[in-house]
Formats: sequence, C-alpha cells, structure tokens
Amino acid sequence: MSAAARPRRLLTVCLGNHCRSPLAALILAELGGAAVEVRSAGTRDKWVGHPAHAQMVTAAATAGYDLTAHRGVHLTPSLLDWADAVLAMDGANLTAIRGLTDGAVVRKTVLYLIDRDVPDPWGKGPEAFAVVVRLIRDGAPRHLS
Repeated sequence: MSAAARPRRLLTVCLGNHCRSPLAALILAELGGAAVEVRSAGTRDKWVGHPAHAQMVTAAATAGYDLTAHRGVHLTPSLLDWADAVLAMDGANLTAIRGLTDGAVVRKTVLYLIDRDVPDPWGKGPEAFAVVVRLIRDGAPRHLS
C-alpha cells in the first residue's frame, strides 16, 4: 500500500500519556474513521501500562467517550518516525519532542490547538478535566481535513 493510499497517521503527545493525549487520540480516531490511524504517547514514562487518569475517564465518559481501554505508552523515536503528524498538547511537550529528534520530525510537529496549549488538568478538579475534554474535542477537526 502506498503512503497516499494508507490512512493518515497522527500521534498525540502529552507529558504522561495519562490525561490529554489519550483523549485526543480517541476523539481523532472516532471522528476520522478509516481516514486516520491514531496513537498517543507521553514524553515521560511514569504511566506506561497504566490506565488513563480516573478523572479524565469520568470527564470523557460524560462527553460520550470511553477511555477505559487506554494504557500508557512512552514516546519513542519509532513512534515519531511512524507518524505523519505529531500533535503536542502544550509548548513544553513540543520542546521535548523537538529535542528528541531530527529536522524531519520537527517539521511535522505542531501544537494540537495550533496557537495555544491544552492545559494539563493534573491535580485540578473535575471542571479542569471537563474544560480539557471540550478543548480537545473542539480542536480535533483541524487535524482531519
């Protein structure tokens, strides 16, 4: 299958692959259908193999998304190479990704919201998680056109 015939590969990245990037991957996959293949990862390896943050699972479920199957993944060079576009949840993650790789990956790495961060809800209350769900949902279509 040629690159043109295969689904577009999107990689969402946040700090721990515990809150934001798993939700972004799920929403992009649901909205994009067969046109995309989506994965997520974290720049830190603390949550590898763990489920998504309980408050994010709840906030996602309230919006109609099921994150219960998610298990954390650590960002690797092979994941970066796999992706056609790398979508960083915030500027700190964008900097971390660019520091791990070469010019080809740097050129395909952007902020998920293009002009601002998706705030990290870690350590905050339910409303912070709900805000992140809305931001990620509302930002998804720009990556699917």
